[in-house]
Amino acid sequence: MIKQLAHINIGSHDLSAAEHFYCHILGMEKVFEFIKEGELYGFYAGAGNSTFVEVFIDEGEIGDQPSLLRHLCFEVEDLDATIADIRAKGWEISDKSFGGDKSWQAWLTDPSGVPIELMQYTEASSQFTGAPCQVDW
Repeated sequence: MIKQLAHINIGSHDLSAAEHFYCHILGMEKVFEFIKEGELYGFYAGAGNSTFVEVFIDEGEIGDQPSLLRHLCFEVEDLDATIADIRAKGWEISDKSFGGDKSWQAWLTDPSGVPIELMQYTEASSQFTGAPCQVDW
């Protein structure tokens, strides 16, 4: 029934900052914009394989609404190169670490406070082997 994830929608308190983050810092492509009553309301950013991050303006205060969205995760080909590129653009990102799922990961935050995980799979990653992920957090 389900083919793949189509998109995930997040709110942003500053669309310009969100576009800079997703399109310049992370290198995603802005696919199209949403216009509401003649004003920019949001945009789609391509996340590969016809999946997208849909960003809409959120005029509330940061932290106004509780959210069950814990983080977004994007797969990358070369995590070391991605970390270096993001740091060269002046954005903070964690050092890489090896997760319980046997995948490499690094973390950063978008301008509205959404945690972003970047992941590089390995041949031993649970996502491919189905092995249980032992966690200690």
